[in-house]
Amino acid sequence: MDSQDNKINYKVILAALAAVVLGILIAFYYSYAQSKTQINYLEQEKDLLVKDLTIMKADVDRLSALNEVNEIELQDSKYRVQQLIDSVGRLNFTVEKLREFKTELRRLESKNDSLKLKNNFLKYNSMLIGEKYEESRRQIEILRGKSNSLAEAEALQRKKILELNNELKTKNYLKLQNATGSGFRLRSEKPIKTNKASIIEKLRGCVTIVANPEDENKDKVLYFQFLDPNKQVIEDNANTINVNGNVYSKRVEFIFNGKETPVCDFISIPEGSLQPGIYTINVFEDERLLSSAEFQLK
Repeated sequence: MDSQDNKINYKVILAALAAVVLGILIAFYYSYAQSKTQINYLEQEKDLLVKDLTIMKADVDRLSALNEVNEIELQDSKYRVQQLIDSVGRLNFTVEKLREFKTELRRLESKNDSLKLKNNFLKYNSMLIGEKYEESRRQIEILRGKSNSLAEAEALQRKKILELNNELKTKNYLKLQNATGSGFRLRSEKPIKTNKASIIEKLRGCVTIVANPEDENKDKVLYFQFLDPNKQVIEDNANTINVNGNVYSKRVEFIFNGKETPVCDFISIPEGSLQPGIYTINVFEDERLLSSAEFQLK
């Protein structure tokens, strides 16, 4: 009969180990998918910035071309003004000719002012484009840094998962049996066992550690996790234990002597805080579930 029980326990342990490994692989896949999505988003942002910079470069080239045209027009105007000055120096002109020259000079001055305005506008646009180019370049550098950070975080996460997998394969966990949970009320500070939910002030969890001489005189830590009928963790004096994202009700430390050892501990709760239903006691070592049992409160 003991041999059959051992086989059943062995199968349960193998199934729990498979469930833990499967959970880790699912978490890794989900994390990897999130990292891949963020990297794709950063690559798209980078492509958009490169496209904007290409358009800016084309605008700069166009403005440079317009600036060269304006310079040519300025030179032409200077040449025509010089021609008029030379004409005045050579000709005996009339008042009408002088007026004509003055009219032409005013037109050239107006054109020259217009060219100055255009040139100033082009310089201003060139300055804005230069500032936008620098800002875009800074954003690209930031995106590159974020992309590298994501890649490093992803590599670190893969390394941690591999380390956890190796630890699961090599760690020698305790073997537990006969996990039980029960409720107690207090009378003159003395605990009295009861299954009436409304008067319970303490919950007790117990489990028996199977003898294992290889673990003799070693420090061990078990975590008790009490769950209510809604599978919510029950707190001990409004406190819980959080280990790597897992929430427990109680931490139990002891020195294992290698022999069969019963381990029990209590958590305290406000009287009247529990409701009738099926409760669960789970016992963990590190993050691995070693034993579980249900008990009913009325």
